[in-house]
Amino acid sequence: MIKKITMSLILAGIVGISPAFASGDHKGMDAHHGTMDGGMSHEMDKGHMKEKMTGEMKDAMNGTFLIRKDVDGYQVSFHVMKAPEGMQKHGGTHHFMFKAEKNGKALTNILVNSKVIHPKKQTESKMMMKMGDWYMAGYDLGHEGQHQLMVLFKTSDGVKHFGGVFYPEK
Repeated sequence: MIKKITMSLILAGIVGISPAFASGDHKGMDAHHGTMDGGMSHEMDKGHMKEKMTGEMKDAMNGTFLIRKDVDGYQVSFHVMKAPEGMQKHGGTHHFMFKAEKNGKALTNILVNSKVIHPKKQTESKMMMKMGDWYMAGYDLGHEGQHQLMVLFKTSDGVKHFGGVFYPEK
């Protein structure tokens, strides 16, 4: 119970800070491959997955990162932030968070699996837990290099959608 309350407070802080982010340039992901959801292979390329970057925001001052994209007609947000002191034991050095919206309304009845490909090509997959309108998983992202962050989310109609970003950006 305390863990849920603490995570809710952290999430409330994130949502409150988000409007302060400045808009950045529009970088997408080129063709990369990953495997999620029990070995199902997904190709991540702009034409195949119909991904289009709709906005990007980041705040280098405090290490937070937020990228908004369009994936199959859903507006999705990828957010990374350093885990607060004492929270690292609950999953990793960073919180990887994801939100999907349709017509400005958050989808709260979806299943979300996440995957990280670390700079030295090691991979980890975790189901994301629901935190209000967001879904979250903890990962160790504090080491040098660029991580590929991916999600596979299943909407209530049974359709699976795939998208991802790089953290940090180059």
